[in-house]
Amino acid sequence: MSNILTSLEDSSFSCSCAKEMINGGIDGHLNDCSVRNLKSSLNDDTANVKAPKKDPLPKDEEDFLKAVFQVILEDGVRKGRDITQKVVDFHQPDELRTLLDLEIRDTPEDHQALIKHMKDTVKYSVRTSHPRFFNQLFSGQNTYALAGQWLTETLNTSQYTFEVAPVFTIMENVVLHKMRDIVGYSGGDGIFCPGGSISNLYALNVARYRYMPDIKKTGLFGLPRLVVFTSKQSHYSIKKAASVLGIGTNNVVLVDCDERGKMIASDLEAQILRVKAEGAVPFFVNCTSGTTVLGAYDPLDEVSDICEKHGLWMHVDAAWGGGVMMSPKYRASRMRGVERSDSITWNPHKMMGAGQQCSAFLLKHENLLQHCHEAKAKYLFQQDKFYDVSYDTGDKSIQCGRKVDVFKLWLMWKAKGSQGFHQDMDAIFDKTRYLVEKVKAREGFKMVLDEPECSNVCFWYIPPSLRGKEDEADYKDKLHQVAPRIKERMVLSGTMLVGYQPLGNKPNFFRQVFSSPSVTEEDLDFLLDEIERLGEDL
Repeated sequence: MSNILTSLEDSSFSCSCAKEMINGGIDGHLNDCSVRNLKSSLNDDTANVKAPKKDPLPKDEEDFLKAVFQVILEDGVRKGRDITQKVVDFHQPDELRTLLDLEIRDTPEDHQALIKHMKDTVKYSVRTSHPRFFNQLFSGQNTYALAGQWLTETLNTSQYTFEVAPVFTIMENVVLHKMRDIVGYSGGDGIFCPGGSISNLYALNVARYRYMPDIKKTGLFGLPRLVVFTSKQSHYSIKKAASVLGIGTNNVVLVDCDERGKMIASDLEAQILRVKAEGAVPFFVNCTSGTTVLGAYDPLDEVSDICEKHGLWMHVDAAWGGGVMMSPKYRASRMRGVERSDSITWNPHKMMGAGQQCSAFLLKHENLLQHCHEAKAKYLFQQDKFYDVSYDTGDKSIQCGRKVDVFKLWLMWKAKGSQGFHQDMDAIFDKTRYLVEKVKAREGFKMVLDEPECSNVCFWYIPPSLRGKEDEADYKDKLHQVAPRIKERMVLSGTMLVGYQPLGNKPNFFRQVFSSPSVTEEDLDFLLDEIERLGEDL
């Protein structure tokens, strides 16, 4: 017995366990004791592995990471938000290649060289967090989302099984459920995708599978001509998705829009009837909530009536304008009827300010994502695992490995609360109203739409040389050249960035978009002053 006690004292069993074994019998106690020790080990941060004590992070690597963090914090974050810094230090591609040491060599470089490469990368990159970066449908920088991105990169896992991403799979489930509630879906499913274009592709693929599930096994052979409907001002990703999925871009019908860029519901139904008369099969209608250029919101209730009448899948591409769902004030007037849709694309990395990229595909139908995409790989999605395998969501996606996009949104949401997003939307639209009024009141500036629906403010700058000459034959041709010339000067000076584009028969105009609530009235005054300064001699 003394030998037993000695061996037990040297083992992982506690003394109390040993006494119980002696008093109550070894066989009857082993199972209970093992369970207690297993639970104890589960509550311990350290693995039960004997190893020599050694810092897993070598000193030189720790010093390197600290230096890297300083570059990120000072050059990337602080200077990136500094209004006195350039938005971009522009160089033509050939010149930039000479300024950067891009060559990949056989021999390693030291940490000092690596830090210089990082500083150069920041120096010659566009500062999208700059208060005067207005160029894209994303801008600004949320501190909490940024922190989330850092941790996500550090943990470097893949969002496909609970086994390798236990926290993130549960977190994605919770956040997607919350987003579906906001949309108005009582149930359903969802997944984070690498961008709005892929989310729209998911919508087309899942919708087609629902109508014709055999396509997954038999392919396109023998199918009728399937037809998709979307507005003439919708995002180009719908045509790309139709091409990728074998539907064909010729089978994407572009529905007429009104003067504000909104889909005309009566033309949609006319096109559906025409396609049916030709013997083709309509199956999918894409509505846009926040078009790329004018920021138009399609009439969701009217389109939903038509889709229900003809038995079509209704998808809402709210990649840009979906943020208004966080504001009761703006949701009611812009996205009424969204809850009647079958699916929606929503990009929090745009109007809500989460970092690139963060795009959710949500649908009201359960199990469709799984059935449409699953391959049942037995080496990854084993059904006899010891936990709830419903959290192994990887087979819902087209990808295998999938980046964790949920954490930055979750952390930002925790920091701001839903009320914070509501306030952000109000701030964004208040600044939109401020700029609209300034443009209307300023000589030489003209709105493309007097009252934009979203935070897209589109306008022309008309230099003194063209004012009062609207009736001349070459007026539009000359005005068409103004925005590109100003943009060139703007980029070379580095003072700000704002986009321009034509639309239909309209000459090039500027498109100022708001997706950051931190933009100030002073920034907007500067925008107009700078455009005038750069273009008054044209």
